[in-house]
Amino acid sequence: MSDILKNLFEKTFNEQVIDCLPIKADGSNRKYFRLNSKNNSAVGVVGTSVEENRAFEEIAKHLSFKGFNVPKFFTATDNGLCYLQEDLGDVSLFEYISNGRKTGIFSQKEKDILYATIAQLPDIQFLGAQDFNFSVCCPLSEFNRRAIMWDLNYFKYCFLKLQQIEFQENKLENDFENFASQLLNVPLGDRFMYRDFQSRNVIIKGDKPYFIDFQGARRGAVYYDLAAFLWQASANFPETLKNDLTEIYLQNLRKYTDFSEQEFCKNLNIFALFRTLQVLGAYGFRGLIEKKPHFIDSIFPAIKNLREILKDITNNNFPYLIKILSQLTELEQFKPKEKRDKLLVRIFSFSYKKGVPVDVSGNGGGFVFDCRAINNPGKYLEYKNLTGLDESVKEFFLSNSEIHNFLNNCYLLIDQSVAKYQERGFTDLYIAFGCTGGQHRSVFCAQKTAEHLYKNFDVEVKVFHRELDIF
Repeated sequence: MSDILKNLFEKTFNEQVIDCLPIKADGSNRKYFRLNSKNNSAVGVVGTSVEENRAFEEIAKHLSFKGFNVPKFFTATDNGLCYLQEDLGDVSLFEYISNGRKTGIFSQKEKDILYATIAQLPDIQFLGAQDFNFSVCCPLSEFNRRAIMWDLNYFKYCFLKLQQIEFQENKLENDFENFASQLLNVPLGDRFMYRDFQSRNVIIKGDKPYFIDFQGARRGAVYYDLAAFLWQASANFPETLKNDLTEIYLQNLRKYTDFSEQEFCKNLNIFALFRTLQVLGAYGFRGLIEKKPHFIDSIFPAIKNLREILKDITNNNFPYLIKILSQLTELEQFKPKEKRDKLLVRIFSFSYKKGVPVDVSGNGGGFVFDCRAINNPGKYLEYKNLTGLDESVKEFFLSNSEIHNFLNNCYLLIDQSVAKYQERGFTDLYIAFGCTGGQHRSVFCAQKTAEHLYKNFDVEVKVFHRELDIF
């Protein structure tokens, strides 16, 4: 595909490409390249959907015509799958405010660029909606019930079901419907919705914000984009800064419409909840399933946001959803790190047939031990319907030297890590034992390891026998 982009560049600028370098795109299947010649530079995009590419082209041209700082659209291939856009550089707002994000203390320079960015959002939402043909939007032209249910089920299947929490699916779906109705029954619901208005999608060029990655835009409510910006999981905005940004937004919104600030903030909280569930679905898929590190790292701050948002949700008609979300925020793996005074060791038993359990702490470390080389009591009729928790199965293992050798070798590795984790103040360690069915060998090894750690270290241990549904 890079050769196609090179040919497109050379035809457009009439200059030979000197280099064509890939640009990292964490949350997208689209591929980006920076192409340079002697006098010109452009970003080449290889998309997966002609309709999505066309949406970007039409939106870019429309927002540019309205006077907004967006990349120029140069040209596309005949099949519409590849195109060139203006190269705005590689300093995102996310990177520009990195010191503030890491410390929670934002400099005046960082605040100023944030203020300049949020001040333009009402303009984009109102002027962007003027004379725009929303039928070009992809995959939907408006924020409707179908779009909402897609995102809620994305959260349910890609995040909620991966956690150790039970819920009644029918009740949850009923509340999803009620939640959707409340989201759709708000004023200011027919504006230009950017849909992913967050600091990674703002480029800073010449100390000015430029807006990118708006191909998912559609007609929708103004609250969504403000919520996406304020509650971006890894932005780490303190409450005072959120309030300042909200006030600047509202001041500029008043240029276009009258509204009740109290009602606006109530609706904003509802959309903040929805946006947080949507991004948790993305973090679950991109992080827990596809194993992309930055998405895994974003889970904990997103849960922190969720915990805070739930405090401000009132007068809702989806109480069961709120109940499940409250339980989610209280799961041990999401316990605020500053309140945990001991290393937490999570030990899993599992069946390889069903895959290795996910490390939800986000550390991406620890151990997975394969127990399948050990003699399996499940092969014998008297043990077949028992588990590694039953006394006769324990006796079977205890009389077998090979499992003692196996566990002692495991302990050598585990003990070294536990000691170092404690010394360095780490909060989580993941250990998993797998066998064929997750019933005998892995269960016994997980239990014995828990006993070993309790005996030898001052740690908190949680054991999860996944295939036995014991947590």
